Amino acid sequence: MWPVVWTAMRTYAPYITFPVAFVVGAVGYHLEWFIRGTPTPRPGEEKSIVELREERKLEEQAGHDSTQVLSLKEKLEFTPRAALERNRPEKS
Repeated sequence: MWPVVWTAMRTYAPYITFPVAFVVGAVGYHLEWFIRGTPTPRPGEEKSIVELREERKLEEQAGHDSTQVLSLKEKLEFTPRAALERNRPEKS
């Protein structure tokens, strides 16, 4: 008798487990939503990360003069050192 039961369970397992898993998932989803309640949006949360980044960059640039930029020689001082100093010009 048990081999027949195990064969039937193995054969019909997908037809039984999918609806059970679906019901358990739906109940869990709605239970979690009920416990958490409706989320209240915080100020600034409606904006995307890209928008927040752009606003921050604009605020950083607001106090700087855009016409004053570093020359290439000044930028060269802050570049990482090349292997064996081959790619850096000699300083006088």
